[in-house]
Amino acid sequence: MAIYSDELERILREAFPGAEITVAGDDGVHMSAMIVDESFRGKNRVQQQRAVYAALKGKMDGPDGELHALALTTRAPD
Repeated sequence: MAIYSDELERILREAFPGAEITVAGDDGVHMSAMIVDESFRGKNRVQQQRAVYAALKGKMDGPDGELHALALTTRAPD
């Protein structure tokens, strides 16, 4: 089962309600997301991305994951 941009955006908005979020890609397998959120302040890139992967609750886990590839950009607001 694939995941599409509207579903990915919904999941990310639930996890990061005050964030600026942009999701692209509609093939259901390869997507990109940019998340700008205050919760990332003071965290390194790995910590920020781990927070996003945790929000995905296993949707990228293993060969049977709903999402195969996610190009991810994360940062705190300027």
